[in-house]
Amino acid sequence: MKKLIVIAVICVMTSLAAVSQEGMWMLSQIGQLDLPAKGLQIPVEKIYTPGKPSLSWAVLQLGGGSASFVSPEGLVVTNHHVAYTALQRASSVSSDYLTKGFLAQKRTEEISAPGYQAKMMTEMKDVTEEILSAVSNITDPVERDRKINEKITEMTRAVEKEGADMEADIVALFEGKQYMMHTYKVFKDIRIVYSPPISIGNYGGEIDNWMWPRHTGDFSFMRVYVNVAGEGTEYSPENVPYKPQVWLKPSMGDIDEGDFNFIIGYPGFTTRYRSSNSVDWNLNRNYPFTVSNFREVVAISNELTKDDHAGELKMASLVRGLENTLKNYQGNIEGMKKTNFLGKKLAFEKEFLEWANGTPERKARYGNLLAREKEQYDIIARTYDRDNVLGILQGILAGSMTGVANNIYGLAMEMAKPEGERQPGLTPEALNEFAEGLTYTYNDYYEPVDRALLLRALKMAGNLKGDQRIEALDYILDNPSVTPEQWVDKAYASSRMKDLQFAQSLVGKSPAELTALNDPFIGIAAAIYPVSDEAAEISNAFGARVTPLRKEYVEALYEWKGSTLYPDASGTIRFTWGPVKGYRPADAVWYEPFTTLKGVIEKNTGTEPFDAPAELVSLREKKDLGRWVDPELGDVPVAFLNQCDITGGNSGSPVLNARGEIIGIAFDGNWEAMTSNWQYDYELQRCISVDFRYVLFITEKFGNAGFLLKEMGIK
Repeated sequence: MKKLIVIAVICVMTSLAAVSQEGMWMLSQIGQLDLPAKGLQIPVEKIYTPGKPSLSWAVLQLGGGSASFVSPEGLVVTNHHVAYTALQRASSVSSDYLTKGFLAQKRTEEISAPGYQAKMMTEMKDVTEEILSAVSNITDPVERDRKINEKITEMTRAVEKEGADMEADIVALFEGKQYMMHTYKVFKDIRIVYSPPISIGNYGGEIDNWMWPRHTGDFSFMRVYVNVAGEGTEYSPENVPYKPQVWLKPSMGDIDEGDFNFIIGYPGFTTRYRSSNSVDWNLNRNYPFTVSNFREVVAISNELTKDDHAGELKMASLVRGLENTLKNYQGNIEGMKKTNFLGKKLAFEKEFLEWANGTPERKARYGNLLAREKEQYDIIARTYDRDNVLGILQGILAGSMTGVANNIYGLAMEMAKPEGERQPGLTPEALNEFAEGLTYTYNDYYEPVDRALLLRALKMAGNLKGDQRIEALDYILDNPSVTPEQWVDKAYASSRMKDLQFAQSLVGKSPAELTALNDPFIGIAAAIYPVSDEAAEISNAFGARVTPLRKEYVEALYEWKGSTLYPDASGTIRFTWGPVKGYRPADAVWYEPFTTLKGVIEKNTGTEPFDAPAELVSLREKKDLGRWVDPELGDVPVAFLNQCDITGGNSGSPVLNARGEIIGIAFDGNWEAMTSNWQYDYELQRCISVDFRYVLFITEKFGNAGFLLKEMGIK
């Protein structure tokens, strides 16, 4: 099929009736997609009906990804990589659940997933009029942005007062053209039930990440618990499994190329309506710096933990996340350059400006729109190098101790302001939540890497030149009596910040009380706060000023092309559909849409990351595959491709067939379409999912957890 160049690739403007599978649609839009004509065999209302139980009620936002209920006893299935941090935090050298996997034979053996929570969307409504009416008389963009945030805080707090396990989130769509409020029931007691070993759950590792063909059993089972009243609360031995009103039924049928399927999940963020200014910024600045930065951090961690498995476990979650992001950004750079994406954007905008300047009215409104946006990028470019280093110093990539100290001191400075000038939502309750959350930061603390990261960040600051230099750090960098290495050694030897309880006790103290401690990490935070605050003001002003310009650009595209748009992904629940389908990555090459257990064995070298468990190899050699063999493939299917439109955050989303039965779990996109956050390519973009038959095969035959299949209603 011919590529949709003008609209689908460059501008990505799609009508609701389009034949392309493009779009992460709001649930309120799916009634207009003519899904029965495309293959859906259940009423659209079964997927989503406002205020009534529907399939969408079975889908959760979980641990930065997505998940779904698959039993009436709160059993949840998601990706192994979504559950990865929970497994890492629960592991030790003697109980290495990442490497060996985990199975709870009974409910009392299920282990807590520290720091995890799940959210189930119960209501969504358009609140655009209420939000915009609160700022109708404000013209200054910074003040307008502040008032909008205050209004959002006021409205979400009102919802959250309705119940201790209720939460609300208001997101801006189309750069502020529309505002939608989502209300959630929040579950805070999540427990690990079954996870295969990493040699299945992450088979192929970073080598296969984003690649096809894929042979990864990327799944884990967890369970949601509530108190006896059915309320989502923190972990308690008295809590009981949640009984959802809706859960997904596994398909016991076949899957073939061309079959209709759809995904409900929580995609993160896309940027498909951004201009060439944003593309240029990311292609030539943001992506290259992030790739270099993350690569160095990963190298430091790997070097310092190579002979220390306990340290490796501590750093595992951070390293996995950084590796995933840097490979994603590498793919974006390669894809943008290969397709001349920036050049196409500029060519498209040339046509746009010709249209915009076609009448005096349009010229007055849109003629200098892109130039005004470019001015805002020029402002943040002036301090780009400095701000990158400040960003590192303020977070965990300069070490957990420095990151925690910066957060504690920053909160103290905010609380010292008059209440009306503080960040919206900064309450004593929020401070308590932050203090409690430090437990998870300290759980991942590994001092050798922490020291090395701080020293690296200080040296980066020392390499800044001219007006980019952070003079507040001269007491470390230009100190003739002590080197940065010696300063770091002394800081870690003398600071009490390594004590979790001590760090928690500092939350809520005044800036004066904190500086009086003479702690070296608090000292860094206090020293750089003025310049960090200045950088934050510049960044906030950029966001406040560029957002209305982007909104105008979207409105111009509406007016020019006359199409109905789907909104960029915003971390909220979305729907996407598409058939099972292979693709052609290069001339004379065709990728089939299914992989099988045979491919797992063919890749097996016995060495990580292609170290298939001996028990799994034996099952295939003995042909002990049970009922999970695909009749056409003659083998157990492992993963499959479809044309559903997904992005980060969709990991763990259920893939459902035309009857609304779960047939897979989405876990990745493909390398050839890494620019999918910016554009949809009908010919190349594919979603990679673990076949649910492989999930059930591994669970039953390899994991010896057939009781979970019975719980899911499989006889």
